Amino acid sequence: MTPRTRTKARLQRASVVAAMAACSLATQAQEATANTAPPGPVSAASATNPLSLRQAFDAAWARQPEAMGLQARRDAARAQQRAAKAWTPESGALELSNKTDRLGSNQGAREFEVGVAVPLWLPGERSSSAALADAEGTATESRATAAQLRVAATVREAWWQWQRARIEVETARDQLANTRLIAADVARRTKAGDLARADQHQADGVVASAEASMAQAEAGLAAARQHLRALAGVAPASSGASDALAEPAPDAAAAELGSHAALQELKDRAAVAQRSVELTATQSRANPELTLATTRDRGARGDASQQTITLGIRIPFGAGPRFDARSANARAEAAEIQAQLALERERLAAEREAARARVEASRTQLMAAERRAQLARESRGFFDKSFRLGETDLPTRLRIEAEAADAERQAARTRIELASAISAWRQALGLLPQ
Repeated sequence: MTPRTRTKARLQRASVVAAMAACSLATQAQEATANTAPPGPVSAASATNPLSLRQAFDAAWARQPEAMGLQARRDAARAQQRAAKAWTPESGALELSNKTDRLGSNQGAREFEVGVAVPLWLPGERSSSAALADAEGTATESRATAAQLRVAATVREAWWQWQRARIEVETARDQLANTRLIAADVARRTKAGDLARADQHQADGVVASAEASMAQAEAGLAAARQHLRALAGVAPASSGASDALAEPAPDAAAAELGSHAALQELKDRAAVAQRSVELTATQSRANPELTLATTRDRGARGDASQQTITLGIRIPFGAGPRFDARSANARAEAAEIQAQLALERERLAAEREAARARVEASRTQLMAAERRAQLARESRGFFDKSFRLGETDLPTRLRIEAEAADAERQAARTRIELASAISAWRQALGLLPQ
């Protein structure tokens, strides 16, 4: 058998072994996918429909403690409103007592008393309690809306970080593909004797650098994807059109500053604090009690039993240090919330202006980046043709390729930054993801 025949036989055997290994790996991958993929239509839907920002926010909000306890807080607010409309501030009490001289003189004296004690509203306490209950019911809803907006800020940050990581992977993949094409052309021309071996080493080095950048970008994408998964409870798709997932530009005139969820929460908290001050002013003492009792007694054994009716009222003393402490705490809480409201209004106004300016700057940057990318693509075409004709050396071709890749990356990043700036603008306006 000649050396060429033996080499050909070895290549055939290697091809057969490689084909068998590929089939085995494909079978194992299919089995692993079947074992790890969740059953039912959810996995099919996630495979066909990419996760949107709104879906990620809804999933993240459903996992929040505030969302899980919202219904219970609403029930508590409604119960407090019903309590404020009741005839008495607290439930009545049944009083039972029995007197006897059996352990003493044992003359047969007996006394049995049955009574009811009912607490009474203080002057103005009932209306103040009703006002406080209504304010707390309103504050429950605004607190939930403000919590949603805070969750939206966290989800938006993770979402656009994932989009940036996706763009890094896409641009790194394109750069790797282009450098491999150049390296293949250089290898072909090196074999033909048109280029030196050093040129091939230089092209292979550029490919290795692109492979390292690709690996780094994929690691960043995996980290961003897992962070978003930790928030939403579901992993987003590995690919998708980022432009289609961007939020629409807001109408700044339609979203007034006073309607911002963070300000509304503070306003409702301020209303609750003010109602608490008013209620505390009426509760200068404990609630009085009205007592109605009937007594049946006899003086000694053989005497006739006598029955009497007792109607009484119990009025506690008022004022004092305890009332002063409650009143001062209520006024301090109201003053703190009012000051916090003023500071938050100024902060949100400044944040709105900064977000709007960022959007305008991002639009200008996008126009410049897209113009630069277009020019870089055209220059790449010119120098690629001249390189193939032998009119341009390899370092110049690699430099032009690196500039074109950087221009494409910058344009893609700027598009994501513009979408992120619009999303941040909507966040500053108090708008939830959509």
